[in-house]
Amino acid sequence: MAKINLKLLKIEAKKEIKKTESLDYLNKIFDKYLGKKGIVSEVLRSLKSLPQTKRKKTGEAANDFKREIGELIEERKKIFQNAGYKIQDTHFDITAPGKKPVSGHLHPLTLARKEVEEIFENMGFSVVEGPEMESEWYNFDALNIPKDHPARDQWDTFYLENGLLLRTHTSPVQVRYMEKNNPPLRIIVPGPVFRHEATDPSHEFELFQVEGLMVDKKISVANFKAIIDEFFRRFFKKDVKSRLRPDFFPFTEPSFDISITCVVCGGKGCPTCKNSGWVELAGAGMVHPNVFKNAGLMPHPSADGWQGWAFGFGLERLTMMKKKINDIRLFRSSDLRFLNQF
Repeated sequence: MAKINLKLLKIEAKKEIKKTESLDYLNKIFDKYLGKKGIVSEVLRSLKSLPQTKRKKTGEAANDFKREIGELIEERKKIFQNAGYKIQDTHFDITAPGKKPVSGHLHPLTLARKEVEEIFENMGFSVVEGPEMESEWYNFDALNIPKDHPARDQWDTFYLENGLLLRTHTSPVQVRYMEKNNPPLRIIVPGPVFRHEATDPSHEFELFQVEGLMVDKKISVANFKAIIDEFFRRFFKKDVKSRLRPDFFPFTEPSFDISITCVVCGGKGCPTCKNSGWVELAGAGMVHPNVFKNAGLMPHPSADGWQGWAFGFGLERLTMMKKKINDIRLFRSSDLRFLNQF
């Protein structure tokens, strides 16, 4: 190896140690001079090749370098360590109030779903779920919507390559449930549905729908009106009026839409209700006899027949009314400015 002047090397090492501003760099200086592969180690390994007269002198100089520079590095290291503790002590005040860690919370639609399910469960309903990929039979045919029926135009459907489709409503679950369970029945079916349509402040291609079904021997619209009014009262936590108006759905007969007095203005008229005092929230009706037949039940008026009603509403619209939200797209926007309000 080339001849090394340990005196000059010591001066250079001291300058580097003095200029060091971090513990990491100080460790690098240690490795450079005193490490296993450092300069001093190379000098010590080369002693055996030196003449006897120079070996002792060079060895003493190398050990002296190692001791002195090692002590300087340790002193500098303590300065950095002590400075770190002082900085921590200076800025740490045990009397200061702590900062609450940011934590997540449930989505507003999840909160609304839990509340809806709890209300209906308290009224004796069971919560039932079903597949989001459906066959045409359950999504349309079993619900009294033939292939050439113009009513199919009401749903813009996502068809899949495997021959199935993304369900456009949760009504197929009602048919599936009636196939495997004997009346009397009292269920709600919450879940996502999908429709191929453009989005705007009041429309989305993915919605969360809640449907209900009640089947027994003596079921009428009056039963439905009493239950849905009680639901609205508990959900909005105030008395609200509802009204039923004639409508058309292939799977119910008679059919009607359900409107409630606007919870924003109390029925006086405002932009939310288009100054009518009423807001449409759901569709409903008495279950069509063909739906009972397709599910394997004998419909009324047979002596052993069944009758019942069904309803469906969008959870988003219900939540928008309760929380006074003016754009349905906000629910799936992932905008924290919106979500943090709940």
